[in-house]
Amino acid sequence: MGSETSTVDLLKMEIPLEEEADFVLSHEANPGRKLGLVLVDIVNGFCTVGAGNLAPTKPNRQISTMVKEAARLAKAFCNMRWPVLALLDSHHHNKPEPPYPPHCILGSGEEDLVPALKWLEEDPNVTIRRKDCMDGFIGSMEKDGTNVFSKWVEANQIKVVLVVGICTDICVLDFVCSTLSARNIGMVPPLEDVVVYSGGCATFDFPIDVARNIKGALAHPQELLHHVGLYMAKGRGARIVRKVSLGSGCCNFA
Repeated sequence: MGSETSTVDLLKMEIPLEEEADFVLSHEANPGRKLGLVLVDIVNGFCTVGAGNLAPTKPNRQISTMVKEAARLAKAFCNMRWPVLALLDSHHHNKPEPPYPPHCILGSGEEDLVPALKWLEEDPNVTIRRKDCMDGFIGSMEKDGTNVFSKWVEANQIKVVLVVGICTDICVLDFVCSTLSARNIGMVPPLEDVVVYSGGCATFDFPIDVARNIKGALAHPQELLHHVGLYMAKGRGARIVRKVSLGSGCCNFA
């Protein structure tokens, strides 16, 4: 643990991440910049202990904090009737996703929202999109060439999307990068900003001492790759925020 901690500290010194101190929902909405919340893969198969091949094997503080913050923000957005989009990793049993083992197979329960967010399925303010790939933007493509995420942004006239979920360096990062590229070429009007809440994101932990004993396995130190994921997202043009608060009178905005 000491070695990993020193490595993380060294990395943070080499690639420091400057975060915005506080993202205040009421302030962002004040100038008429409508907000939308995107929840990435907060499903049992990635977050609930023992739920599947890619689920945590024991309680994990980073993942638990992410779920708690996602639930807090989802409730706030729904109370204010601001749009919420939940991207859910969902796979057919005969369509593998290398290099990962089978996970979030349709009908297994792994592909369902965690208990703290299950209520979203019944909320009319929420759009749910099941995706069969890591990248939620690509996973939102329809056969006719339209994109569920792009249509959600346009229909709700969203200018700022706030992103939370798992994994910081995989599905969250992939979605953020694709969305920013799409924004840059005018594919998702009127979107202006993509904001990633660091405390509302998490990734998994797969220590090197475990990976060494599994052929072909790659170590995945949680704290280090969480930092790298956020750093890469900022490098692509996302805003990274340390705290999200409602702000005075936030619930008066519609």
